[in-house]
Amino acid sequence: MATKEAIIGGEKIKTITTHYIDGAFVESHGREIIDIIKPTNGKVIARVTLGDEEDTRRAIAAAKRAFASYGRSTKEERAQILRRLHVAASARIDDLTAAMVEEYGGVVQFARPIVESGINAFLASEKALQDLQLTRSWGKTTVTMEPVGVAGLITAWNANALFICLKLASAVAAGCTVVLKPSEMSSLQTRVMVEALHEADLPKGLLNVVTGLGNIVGAELTRNPDVAKISFTGSVGVGESIMRDGAATMKRVTLELGGKSPTILLDDAVLDKAIPSALVLAFMNSGQACAAGTRLLVPRSRLDEIKPRIREAMRAFTIGDPADPKTAIGPMVSQKQYERVESYIRKGIEEGAEVLVGGEGRPEGLEAGYFVKPTVFVNVRNDMAIAQEEIFGPVLCVIAYDTEEDAVRIANDSRYGLHAAVLGTDIQRARRVASQIRSGRVVINAMTDDPQAPWGGFKYSGVGREYAGYGMEAFLETRAILEA
Repeated sequence: MATKEAIIGGEKIKTITTHYIDGAFVESHGREIIDIIKPTNGKVIARVTLGDEEDTRRAIAAAKRAFASYGRSTKEERAQILRRLHVAASARIDDLTAAMVEEYGGVVQFARPIVESGINAFLASEKALQDLQLTRSWGKTTVTMEPVGVAGLITAWNANALFICLKLASAVAAGCTVVLKPSEMSSLQTRVMVEALHEADLPKGLLNVVTGLGNIVGAELTRNPDVAKISFTGSVGVGESIMRDGAATMKRVTLELGGKSPTILLDDAVLDKAIPSALVLAFMNSGQACAAGTRLLVPRSRLDEIKPRIREAMRAFTIGDPADPKTAIGPMVSQKQYERVESYIRKGIEEGAEVLVGGEGRPEGLEAGYFVKPTVFVNVRNDMAIAQEEIFGPVLCVIAYDTEEDAVRIANDSRYGLHAAVLGTDIQRARRVASQIRSGRVVINAMTDDPQAPWGGFKYSGVGREYAGYGMEAFLETRAILEA
């Protein structure tokens, strides 16, 4: 329907030349073309025509027209749409998972759950919508929660389906219309998702999607006065520019900007359980996750026990074909990301950290793709670059601490504060430690989730919260009507 095929260089590849505006797939006004590269082998698998400012303005205009009526929709009308979106996206779970594996290199054992989590966000937002009191009255005063208007949603490449569904669900539940700018590196995944959502029979203009570059499409969304809200997931630098440039038109903003998440392994932890849990936290999504627990804080008194257990547990973290259910770590998303991760591994060695597992260079037998060796550093100081900067790859820093207070201090000694974990036997103690960590989420003893719990960070990890009711409130404004 919206994806074509062409023979280029003797290979059959997909071509995408359209955007989704006002309920239809329309040819791009923009003419810049990019290649989509398969990260397991470096081959071109698609070509995508990128949108420009004119495409973006058309999408904003469609969303503005749609908001005139959708902004006055009832709870039940919004709930019905959320249910239809869930059904439509659920019908394409297999296709969405396959696209994430092919285009992004996400391992299937992570890709499918992340796709399912995204799709379930529609139902989580429906529940939150039903629970949220949109109108409150006392005396002659009435306060209503009103949709903020047209929302620009700008999403990252590392969990495309999750970000699109999560932000869209909150906006729709709040009564907003949407212009989505997904990462151009996720064009195939986005196309499958948009084709799926098209089947939900949405009001025209409720959802509009323009694939393009951040400094073109994203910049237009940020500066356009007809866009009232930006919800962004990505880098700190881009988040800062959105806050700065959006201020000219008083944009409301929600920013999720990454992390350098600590995992505190307490001295009473059972190592045979805690070490594998810590490694799962560190290497989720091949380390290309904002929540990845890439700083493992361990008691110095147990360091000699911990190191051999890490070496042994790392045997289970196989690297290779992301389509294989046994594979735990896939390739980096691009050559640029591969080079970034490799540069940090070199930097760690130069800084004096000890390589316990992994190191520089591609794994044997995987020279064609963007694979890096899963790497664990020990003898890491928290002031090293590898401990302070977000690497976004399978690199774990093991940092020793002396006391519980020392562990909390190190955990909080970061510009980020998105996610954290505490591993230990004494649950009351673990809760006490968790309550001292300056982080938007803290999990205890395993990576877990609650779709009604807020997601977002302290400090440079962002502004505002997402997920269900907390996410929906970010798309609402309060209006008070007072009678004499």
